[in-house]
Amino acid sequence: MATKKKAAKKAPAKKKVAAKRKPNAAFMKPMTPSAALGAVIGASAMPRTEVTKKIWAYIKKNNLQDKKNRRMINADEKLKPVFGTKAQVSMFEMTKLVNKHLK
Repeated sequence: MATKKKAAKKAPAKKKVAAKRKPNAAFMKPMTPSAALGAVIGASAMPRTEVTKKIWAYIKKNNLQDKKNRRMINADEKLKPVFGTKAQVSMFEMTKLVNKHLK
């Protein structure tokens, strides 16, 4: 004789609550920009996250993103010293070059 298996009732799965991420202390440490970078974002010390926000605000305000390839940033006279005199850099290269101007 075949016996029917009883379906065990399962308790509803508990949702995992993601713990709030703490910001990395290295990103929140105020950094002093060089004179070349200070001409773009201001000379006061600020965290790296704030530096990135201000650079992007400057790029968007001055319409410096390449029209065809939005990942490329065209340098104006203020950004050329920061970009190492390059006329155009990618977004990813930009962050690397900007970090060289922070102390």
